[in-house]
Amino acid sequence: MNETINSMTPFIVMDVLERANELERNGVNVIHLEVGEPDFDMPEWITKAAIEALQNGTTHYTHSLGDPQLRLAICKFYKSEYNVTVDPDCIMITSGSSPAILMTLMLLCQVGDEVIMSNPGYPCYRNFTLACHAKPICVPLHAESDFQYNINEIKKKVTDKTRAIFVNSPMNPTGTLVSDQVYKELSELNIPIISDEIYHGLVYNGKASSILEFTNKAFVINGFSKRFAMTGLRLGYLIAPKKHMRSLQILQQNLFICAPSTAQKAGIAALKEANLDVELMRAIYNERRLYIIDRLRKMGFIIHTEPQGAFYVFCDARKFTSDSYHFAFDVLEKAHVGITPGIDFGTNGEGFVRFSYANSLENIRCGMDRLENYLSGIVQ
Repeated sequence: MNETINSMTPFIVMDVLERANELERNGVNVIHLEVGEPDFDMPEWITKAAIEALQNGTTHYTHSLGDPQLRLAICKFYKSEYNVTVDPDCIMITSGSSPAILMTLMLLCQVGDEVIMSNPGYPCYRNFTLACHAKPICVPLHAESDFQYNINEIKKKVTDKTRAIFVNSPMNPTGTLVSDQVYKELSELNIPIISDEIYHGLVYNGKASSILEFTNKAFVINGFSKRFAMTGLRLGYLIAPKKHMRSLQILQQNLFICAPSTAQKAGIAALKEANLDVELMRAIYNERRLYIIDRLRKMGFIIHTEPQGAFYVFCDARKFTSDSYHFAFDVLEKAHVGITPGIDFGTNGEGFVRFSYANSLENIRCGMDRLENYLSGIVQ
């Protein structure tokens, strides 16, 4: 067996979800606050476009880089959203954002190369890097500094083997935004920046900038799953420097062929028609965000920085536990509430837990009531 697999960590949130699903099959009602999946149905414009695509026979391979109409729509979106001009030939449509991350790392890394990323941070970055036989180099983020990237700490990790730096804004798990100053300083390092912008559009305080506002040499990961509630359609994209597009296209042709054709038609409708739907979803998320923050603080969780975007709250639970893994599964088994242990996001996440508010306010309220009852048994 490939020994690299032994060095990978499980995606613990999926372990929590799978155990929660097992409990549900046995008749237990579980409140899901663990998974980062929008609870909304797709906007009707998107559903209609997908149905029409199926009815019209749009079920065949597309160009390996993606439907030209969708790539052009993404260019218009970036001009409107960020005042950035993107060449459609610098866009590759992918089956969700994960293939985009994988192919970018395959392009940039050889055996023994290094990729800088945050701790805590999205756990799959580390495992994608290992899959490409490169070494993850973690830069600690600190609660006392609002989990912000520190450019000086990043510079200390740079070596002659550094091939890329990951940034994620709004960030999973903390919901923080990367500042323009950090983007500017990162763009001056002359190292490829992989900017994961999948939660753009779901921002409540401040403004989410794109790395492309500061450099055209970066790799942008984005998609439709979070902003447009299209997780099951598996539609993402990569924006990359033009000199790399042929190599990325060869990877796509061999590994994935192309993204789903019907999903690509739905993506065009999303960008053209669903902006008001996104605004409505964002407003509902914000209502939930404010409610869950208030309830968690009243229970004794410490929230060092309120989430500015995405749909997560990253809470300091050290008042209740020093073992976030055990705590999360104990809450699931006894309170029937799914939450994500902070250790899933790296060693600097230990003692923290992540709550997703991608669930109805009614369910969040029920989950908070159950959690409050559970905690009353701990602190007595």
